[in-house]
Amino acid sequence: MSADGASIHASAVLAGDRAVLIRGPSGAGKSRLAFQLILAGRAGQLPATRLIGDDRVRLAKSDDGALLVRSVAELAGQIEIRGLGLRRLDFVPDGRVGLVVDLAAADAERLPPPRALRTVVSGIDVPRIPVAAGDDALLPVLAFLTTT
Repeated sequence: MSADGASIHASAVLAGDRAVLIRGPSGAGKSRLAFQLILAGRAGQLPATRLIGDDRVRLAKSDDGALLVRSVAELAGQIEIRGLGLRRLDFVPDGRVGLVVDLAAADAERLPPPRALRTVVSGIDVPRIPVAAGDDALLPVLAFLTTT
């Protein structure tokens, strides 16, 4: 993956072998969800879960057509925790995106239609969870990552 891929305002964690890309407007809870997923990994609710990047990440396409996400060097290993500021965490430099979570999504529904559960990012189709503003995103993300 090229280090000069498109940079976006998002957070990402690696849960097992797939990255969760978390998008949304400022203040929507991207960092919070990323940290909750890391804690879920530490508690054994998910496979080992590590930070890829918080606030800004880079996207690129792999040679085999997968969507890749990479940390931005200036922010690598840092996550914002509301009330504490920037904190350091172990991190991995990149991962293959297996899920996009859109926080404060206008199309979020209790029972979303199948088309809402997919998105195209950088020309690559990936699974998606739209989450309404104010809704807790952790439960549907845990369910996606641990159920079939």
